[in-house]
Amino acid sequence: MTVSSPEAPAAAEARPDRPGLTELRLAAFATHRRVRFPLGPLTLVAGPSGSGKTVALRAYEALARLGSGAELGEVFPDPVTCVPERARPDAQRRRGFRIGCTVDGPEGPVRLDIAVQAEPELRIVGERLTAGGQTLLETALRDPGRPVVQAAWHTAGSSAVTRVPLPDDRLGTALLPLRVAGRTDGERQVLAAAEQMVLALRSVYACDPSPQYMRTPAPLGSGRLLRGCDNLAEVLWRTRSECGHRYQHLVAAVRAGCAGPVADVVAEPLGDGTVRALLDRGDGVRTHLGLLGDGELRYLALALVLLTGPGVLEVDLAGEVPAALQSLTVLADSFDRCLDARQTGELVRLAARMCERGHIRLLGAVNDASVALGVAGATVVNLQR
Repeated sequence: MTVSSPEAPAAAEARPDRPGLTELRLAAFATHRRVRFPLGPLTLVAGPSGSGKTVALRAYEALARLGSGAELGEVFPDPVTCVPERARPDAQRRRGFRIGCTVDGPEGPVRLDIAVQAEPELRIVGERLTAGGQTLLETALRDPGRPVVQAAWHTAGSSAVTRVPLPDDRLGTALLPLRVAGRTDGERQVLAAAEQMVLALRSVYACDPSPQYMRTPAPLGSGRLLRGCDNLAEVLWRTRSECGHRYQHLVAAVRAGCAGPVADVVAEPLGDGTVRALLDRGDGVRTHLGLLGDGELRYLALALVLLTGPGVLEVDLAGEVPAALQSLTVLADSFDRCLDARQTGELVRLAARMCERGHIRLLGAVNDASVALGVAGATVVNLQR
């Protein structure tokens, strides 16, 4: 694995106002062992098919869902596929996997590492949350016959730690805000670190536009873009009236990435509770999205994702934290699927401009890292089979 980034060393020392992942660790997960992925505001994971790009994004999304409070079985419905192929069971027939991440933010770098047992039954068997060289939370499986782990968190009061059982099917870090009182300086440190980690993890939108579903009219509903962008026409209908300035940026992006002239991108209700989207060619001709190619549809959807932000995307952000202190991470597997080099380059440059503002981050998987050449602020991780 090779890494390239144009960032100056001094930039890494600055403490960001908005929490964001700076490293993804796959100690033992599917095809990866002892791998670290450095993450910036705009990160592209590149490599041939089979090099593990999708695996990396899958691990990131799993951490995000655990950070949002999801149960382990929901996150890993087929956990055996996450176990490294050559991993041998121990004397108790146990096999598993280990993943982790580091989040930087106002509290400084906070590190989370978890060990998951996949066989003979799925459970979290170990978790560690650390910051500044201090272990803030540590859990371990003490009694295999009980569905709990023994947790100990930093207290620094009359006793050094507090020990309680926690369920073995949820991320302990996500439960800390409900369990820690915050009466001592140590407990307040634990809470601050846990909240920074959870805020960064839950602020994720996994996106994989599906052209076959984007071609038909979409029913009017919440106006929030789904993962597969099935309701693209509905979201275009909503966003056009909400922010004309940003919508013009979308039109300019579509003009740069779609074939033929593009004067506008419009959406019109059909009177049956649905809305369809069209490209206005500027000469009285309007092209229905159903006539566009797969690459053009994916390009349009990804441009919309990058330009609209969390208020328009189907994602559950932390309502208790001001938007100015949050940053949404877009996970885009096969970011360049169906796109030509020109379209991919336009999207990468658009992503760089939007990520520079701080409200959005992008982790995308691409086949060819050359699309990021000359793009300021882009971090490229090259994987080899």
